[in-house]
Amino acid sequence: MPVLVASDLDRTLIYSSAALALTMPDARAPRLLCVEVHEARPLSYLTETAAQLLTELGDTAVFVPTTTRTRKQYQRINLPGPPPTYAICANGGHLLVDGVTDADWHARVQARLADECAPLAEVHDHLARTADPAWLRKHRVAEELFTYLVVERELLPEEWVKELAAWAEGRGWTVSLQGRKLYAVPQPLTKSAAVREVARRTGADLTLAAGDSLLDADLLLAADRGWRPGHGELADTGWTASGITALPERGVLAGERILREFLKSARQG
Repeated sequence: MPVLVASDLDRTLIYSSAALALTMPDARAPRLLCVEVHEARPLSYLTETAAQLLTELGDTAVFVPTTTRTRKQYQRINLPGPPPTYAICANGGHLLVDGVTDADWHARVQARLADECAPLAEVHDHLARTADPAWLRKHRVAEELFTYLVVERELLPEEWVKELAAWAEGRGWTVSLQGRKLYAVPQPLTKSAAVREVARRTGADLTLAAGDSLLDADLLLAADRGWRPGHGELADTGWTASGITALPERGVLAGERILREFLKSARQG
C-alpha cells in the first residue's frame, strides 16, 4: 500500500529570502536552489540537499504539495523530483489531478461553504471597513474562496487581530497570521478534507504531514505522523498533539529536516 506525504510549502518546505534563517557563519551556509521566480525575481528556495531528498521522496511515496496558495501561485513553483500527480491548492478548495482542477471536488467544497459559514462578501467587506491604511498594503480575494491582507507586520495591532479572530469565529471563519499575510479562511475549507480524498483515491494506508501555521493544524491532526518546524504560528503558540513531532530547526534547515523525516518514515512504511 502506498504512503501519502502531504506537506505545506511556504515556510515548511520552501522559503523566501526573508524566511531562510541563515544564522550560521556565511562560510557554513547551505547551498540553495531557487524553486520559484515571479516577474523575473527569485522568490523561494530550498537547500540543495533538500532538493535531493524531495526527489527521492517522490520516487518512494505519493507526494502531495498542500498549500493555501492559489492555483496560479502554486503553478509558478518548480519543485525538484517527479511532477506530483495530486496537489492541493487554496487550502483544500482545489484538488489538482495532473495539474487540472477536479471539478467535482471543487463543487462539493463550494456547497459545503454555502451551507456552513458566512459568505465571503461579508468577511471581505468587514476587513475593508476595519483595516487601517497605516498598516494595510494589499487586500486580495483568493479563488473566490477566502480573503487575505498583506500588512506591515510591525505596525499591525495585536488587539485588532484578536478582535477579528473572535468576530470571524462567530461566522464560521478562521484567522491566521503568517509573516506579512493575514488570512481569513472559512472553517470548512481545510487541507485535511482534500488529503483524505487523495488517500481514498490512492489507497494509502499511511499519511505523513508537515506544516507551520494554524491553517496546517487540521492537516497534522488528520495524519498518522506529523512534523512542525521550530518557527511559525504553531511553534509560537507551543501547539502540539499526539503523533506530532516539534522540530527544533528553524528556517530553510527545518525544511531539510522535515524531508529527512518524511523519507525515513516512508521507507519504514
